[in-house]
Amino acid sequence: MNDNDNLIPQPKSRFLRIKCLNCGAEQIVFGCATVEVRCFVCDKQLVQSTGGKARILTKISDVLS
Repeated sequence: MNDNDNLIPQPKSRFLRIKCLNCGAEQIVFGCATVEVRCFVCDKQLVQSTGGKARILTKISDVLS
């Protein structure tokens, strides 16, 4: 491990692959989404903006790096 590894900040948010519980469609969203995200297929609300970290209202399939 290098001393420079501690100097480079790591991001606190990630992209998430989420799956709609209503129709099964998958989408990729940002973990700190600033807008409401709805399913492309059935229009169900999947993500709610909170001003910081987004509130995920459905199942998270994968965390992308």
